[in-house]
Amino acid sequence: MTSESSGECFVYITLPGATEPVTCGRFELSVNRHGVPEGRFVYGRSYLARQDAVPIDPVDLRLTDRTSTTNALNGVFGALRDASPDHWGRRVIQRHLGQAQPGELTYLLHAPDDRAGALGFGLNATPPAPKRSFNQTLALAALQATADAVVADDERPVDSMTEQVVNLLLVGTSMGGARPKAVVEDEAGLWVAKFNLATDAWNSARVEHAMLMLARRCGLTTADSRVVEVGGRDVLLVRRFDREKVPDGYLRARMVSALTMLRAEDTFQSRDRWSYVQLAEELRRACSEPRANAAELFRRMCFNALISNTDDHPRNHALIARGRDWQLSPAYDLTPAVPVRIERRDLAMACGDAGRFANAGNLMSQHMRFLLQRDEAQHLIDEMEAQVRSTWFATAREAGVSPADCNRIAGAFAYESFRQTPSPAL
Repeated sequence: MTSESSGECFVYITLPGATEPVTCGRFELSVNRHGVPEGRFVYGRSYLARQDAVPIDPVDLRLTDRTSTTNALNGVFGALRDASPDHWGRRVIQRHLGQAQPGELTYLLHAPDDRAGALGFGLNATPPAPKRSFNQTLALAALQATADAVVADDERPVDSMTEQVVNLLLVGTSMGGARPKAVVEDEAGLWVAKFNLATDAWNSARVEHAMLMLARRCGLTTADSRVVEVGGRDVLLVRRFDREKVPDGYLRARMVSALTMLRAEDTFQSRDRWSYVQLAEELRRACSEPRANAAELFRRMCFNALISNTDDHPRNHALIARGRDWQLSPAYDLTPAVPVRIERRDLAMACGDAGRFANAGNLMSQHMRFLLQRDEAQHLIDEMEAQVRSTWFATAREAGVSPADCNRIAGAFAYESFRQTPSPAL
């Protein structure tokens, strides 16, 4: 690796039922003659010869001895980019390396051992043993202090924070966003710890915990969560659903984002590909139980509309494979918003004939694409709307959300125009 724009690395994978990684292929990143980043991936012959070999993703990198190429995502295949740090993880790596804009290969190689999914990256043909040096939940106070310093761009010399920043790097990040986070371990396994920000309009830890509780009561499959108090501040702990603790380590599930499934990018120019309807089609192709997975996605889409979750972009949806078969992951990153507009709310992804309009009629307009009959879809929406309207406040209070914060988020739920007749998308 001689530059930020080119180089190569080996790709490792932890196979279903195993706790130690094996080498599955090689990734090369270069700049083509047009000045465009180009990525190439090829599976190793020894990996392809394994009886237990599985593909990295169900989209672009299926098992083949041919070299796959891409110019999307700065030359990084979607499944590899999903294993790269999210916005927060990149910020921590930048701080640690003292570089404003490291190359994509640098992010892959400097990401922690416990990145999302089952992949790993390195410069050696033989993968290193998993470090498994996770921070314990008892270290949350120190991690909160470090996160605060990174958020504030604390001007203390880097050396004075090196140990804490390295700790953050060791515990990893998850797919999905810019909120300060770390991964911590207790006797039950691994949790993503998400820290509140001083600029939050409400107690985000407790509100997100409440939304996960409410989603479960609406019939969704969600990540487990709990809130702990650290030094007078709340921290949300979300259970890692791509890891399972076993006596000799952790089983890992393969994981790809909806962004990868949709062959899209997280840019405005690619937004026309952000679609629940198209994602349902991809689930039908990739999953062994298409009806169950498509119906679960429909429930999630409806729930996001009913809580005004405008942050439901494709990185906040994923597929996982604990064995050979893929399925929609449990829901995560469910957060309400209170937009200024009262008459209309839009999701981040298209959800029907009227585009992104978070409206019951629009949600119904493509019900067949989710393998639901009209009466099934209508009953699901009616039941969920009633549940959200009647229980969101009690659920929020049960989760420890203050009355003042309940008042701040009240406008998010089953908003006034949810039943308005939608107009076709422009």
